[in-house]
Amino acid sequence: MKKFKRTFSTILLGSMAFVLAACGSSDTTTDGNSGSAASEPEATEQVKIIRAGIGLNDEHPQFKGLLKFAELVEERTEGAIVVEAYHSGQLGDDRSMMEALQLGTQEVTVPSTAPIANFISEFSVFDFPFLFPSSEVADAVLDGEVGQKFLGKLENQNLVGLAYWENGFRDLTNSKRAVASMEDFKGLAVRTMENELHLEAFRALGANPTPMAFTELFTALQQGTVDGQENPVATIYLQAFHEVQGHVSNTHHIYSPFVFLMSKTFFDGLTAEHQEIVSEAAYEAGLYQRQLNREANAQYLENLIEEGMTFTEITPEARAEMVEAIQPVLDKYAERIGAELVQEVYDAIEAAKQ
Repeated sequence: MKKFKRTFSTILLGSMAFVLAACGSSDTTTDGNSGSAASEPEATEQVKIIRAGIGLNDEHPQFKGLLKFAELVEERTEGAIVVEAYHSGQLGDDRSMMEALQLGTQEVTVPSTAPIANFISEFSVFDFPFLFPSSEVADAVLDGEVGQKFLGKLENQNLVGLAYWENGFRDLTNSKRAVASMEDFKGLAVRTMENELHLEAFRALGANPTPMAFTELFTALQQGTVDGQENPVATIYLQAFHEVQGHVSNTHHIYSPFVFLMSKTFFDGLTAEHQEIVSEAAYEAGLYQRQLNREANAQYLENLIEEGMTFTEITPEARAEMVEAIQPVLDKYAERIGAELVQEVYDAIEAAKQ
């Protein structure tokens, strides 16, 4: 009997050691969408998880850019960092996700500059209507010295800006009438982002702007709470706004960049090698995402017209009238942001045009 007890105890201790060893290994099981499979890290390494959330859906070039980022990171870290990509506001709206990054409870989000301006007012300059004449000029400015200077301002908010991606030129849709001139804006209830500059600019154009979370927008359009909204064409089509909107105008009133943000708490906890990897991956995935976005916008405009939307071309004369109308708003915000900083951006734009 004693012999049996000793044998049983030996087996039990061996089994417990096996279980404890198994529990000590890294578990990378996730609920999100991750990039391509990578080789398993050594058992002694702790796998780091990046939860990357956006508000747009999984068909948008922004989400495809996140998947490219995941693929690059997982491959180059040999699986030591795994990226979970969440779309459609699964982790919250832009503001709540940015706050989660600040708290260190989320690792990545890619908002437009407009919500960032609620944290760092200087970012409002990138939401000046009619600032960038083309996407190529925007690329040169944002990827250049001026753009990097703005990314550096994020660290004071416990955020790290790794790259600029693209939302694109914002256009107007509505359910009331074709908008071809300033006169047509009058009285339109237009949903905007929660950004004071946007609100004041639309008031100057004669519209009635209504700030609203993006996740609430389709229902608000469907129920007639607002008459219209403004977003790049890819967003308009992929969010099926054509189902509740009859008119689209290429106002191109704002070129809207995305900013790839990472929690500073998380970034600072990475090795120097991994910091370089995620930084390069964010930039490379951004180049990929911009190209996808531009191709998508061209195609989706055709799709919107095929779906029955009335397309209205804004003439250079009508656009010039809009620029004149919003100039007092720009002057006000230039003074608030800092005339010298705003002039730096204008100078960079002029240089990029050459």
